[in-house]
Amino acid sequence: MGLLRRPPLLTLAIVSALVGVGAKLYSGPGAHWSGAYGAGILYVLFWISVVLWIWPGLSPWRVAAGVLAVTCALEALQLWHPPILTLIRATWLGRTLIGTTFSWWDFPHYAAGCALGILIARGLPGREA
Repeated sequence: MGLLRRPPLLTLAIVSALVGVGAKLYSGPGAHWSGAYGAGILYVLFWISVVLWIWPGLSPWRVAAGVLAVTCALEALQLWHPPILTLIRATWLGRTLIGTTFSWWDFPHYAAGCALGILIARGLPGREA
């Protein structure tokens, strides 16, 4: 069961990471939405696919719920600015992984990424319905 799903999940992780970085770097029309919210959807999709790739027997629903909880916690963490987090956020990787600015608008986009992740994971070969 899991062996058939692993290559598509790895592909999904790689593609969502690359497109997510592209969304952050994009500077054309809709760049704000792309960098702030589109990238958030892809960020969640990336983590769901990574977790399911590592542990293919887990329920996509449970994985998505866990990723949503962690992502929302990281969003709330953006309200806190101790020196260590400020130092981490000073790097591109730190800003990309833990963010810099709290926004309520991130939450529905994280939920959309979770819904998309569930739909994709359930549709992969070898996945029971």
